[in-house]
Amino acid sequence: MGSGGIDLSRNAINGVLFVGFNQDQSCFAVGFTDGFKIFNCAPFKETISRKLDCGIRYIEMLFRCNILALVGTQEDGKFPPNKVVIWDDQRRKDIGELSFRHEVKAVRLRRDKVVVILEFKVLVYKFSDLTPVLEVDTVSNPKGICGLCPSPNNTVLACPASHRGHVRLELMEMHKTFNVQAHNSPLGCMSLTLDGSRLATASERGTVIRVFDTLSGKQLQEVRRGASAAEISSLAFDHKCSLLSCSSVRGTVHVFTLADAPSVPTSSDSSTDERAGAAQQTNNCRSSLSFMGSMVTYFNSEWSFAKFRLPIGDGHTICSFASEKNSILVVTATGHLYMCEFKPEGPPGQECEATWNRSFLPEEVQSQSEIELQEGDLLPLDN
Repeated sequence: MGSGGIDLSRNAINGVLFVGFNQDQSCFAVGFTDGFKIFNCAPFKETISRKLDCGIRYIEMLFRCNILALVGTQEDGKFPPNKVVIWDDQRRKDIGELSFRHEVKAVRLRRDKVVVILEFKVLVYKFSDLTPVLEVDTVSNPKGICGLCPSPNNTVLACPASHRGHVRLELMEMHKTFNVQAHNSPLGCMSLTLDGSRLATASERGTVIRVFDTLSGKQLQEVRRGASAAEISSLAFDHKCSLLSCSSVRGTVHVFTLADAPSVPTSSDSSTDERAGAAQQTNNCRSSLSFMGSMVTYFNSEWSFAKFRLPIGDGHTICSFASEKNSILVVTATGHLYMCEFKPEGPPGQECEATWNRSFLPEEVQSQSEIELQEGDLLPLDN
């Protein structure tokens, strides 16, 4: 499962206001300045196209069914930024709505719950009648960071807690709530597995990613994206919970192998680099220059075993694991879908190759924004 979509309305490119995968990453939604579209991932195909009289800046799908949650841009219209509209696309009409005093930052859906994320609150409602179930106070959360497990057997909610860098975990069936200190810096991204058993987090610094067991709150693994800070725009687990991918605004996508068992937690974040814990043996790259004294945590880091870099201009992205074996899908804010392959048993630090890319922009926009994968267009790979 991925970390949700990205609201691009403040820095829209080519009329794209939002991109986001559904819960099982089999399709993705795109919000435009004049409506929205839904695309199937494999094979790539447009399945829904709706023209509206305003822009749509957030779309939450419910797997592949006809129910969507929409948040728009029109202050005095049907889809204002402070309202969640529950939309039945089969009937082409709204079937419910939730209005707030403040702007909605994000929405999460499961078959029995609607979760609305505001800057300082996360609110949970029953899907059947939209009655309130839970209200959580958070630190400032302008990106609407939140994870919701879609499994019918396990209702797990993860969101920022009331302290910087802390995650609040709600295990609803167990009536259990606790906080996890994930980072010293403010949270930047998070994602739950489909079954809700694991949580991946990154801070705003984006140098390391930590994986936690949601039942105990214990850290299982820590991996390093890069040496310098970068905003991580998405995190995604594969369906077997054996791989984790992340994409950053530097135009790179990293793939990590996940350990099978917990590792020993390490020291807390430092001012220059966040901690790098010792995980069980994986295919990820490792450094072993522990004699370097104060640099020990950095050089003992576990790095990605595969990387993919995008053309310049494709900053904000979301990534997921494709239905094709050993493949990643990357959706960009500029209107492109990339498929790239990796080799699990290949050399550590391998660079993935793009097998194909498609534009999901309207035809009149495509002609003005074609991007070809040429060597001169690529970003330096490391960070």
